[in-house]
Amino acid sequence: MLKQRKTEIKWGVIFIIAGLLWMLVERLVGLHDNYIAYHSTYTNFFALIAIAIYVLALREKREKDLNGSMTWKQGFVSGLIIAIVVAILTPISQWVTHVIISPNYFENVSNFAVTQGEMSAEQAEVYFQLGSYIVQSMIFALVMGAITAAIVAVFMKTPQPDTD
Repeated sequence: MLKQRKTEIKWGVIFIIAGLLWMLVERLVGLHDNYIAYHSTYTNFFALIAIAIYVLALREKREKDLNGSMTWKQGFVSGLIIAIVVAILTPISQWVTHVIISPNYFENVSNFAVTQGEMSAEQAEVYFQLGSYIVQSMIFALVMGAITAAIVAVFMKTPQPDTD
């Protein structure tokens, strides 16, 4: 089973590494502290990288594992497995992000949310914490991974011969 899904596991790991590098860049340019007001906007640009990773992953799956022929269902299942790998690895990536890369992020974003009147100090304390982010990120990885897989699979599928 694992050998059969080597491509998906590989690309799930690549996705996590890309996400960690993105977090490092965000931290280095100040989006986790000095420019935290812009974080919610600029962090969305990672979606372009995420889509590119799914395109490259499904293309590799089609060409190397499926001999150049892939149905939408095969592409979707492959993409969904990548999303599951990402979700499984998310607790580790969130820990690395918030303990090693950006240990002051929760404090900074919490203070920003409170000073902007977006939430009370109590609400911010509950929302901006590692456990909460792990759960949110795992759900987000599964939902957005499934949506991305469904869309990318449309473009990666190949015409199938009639079976009539």
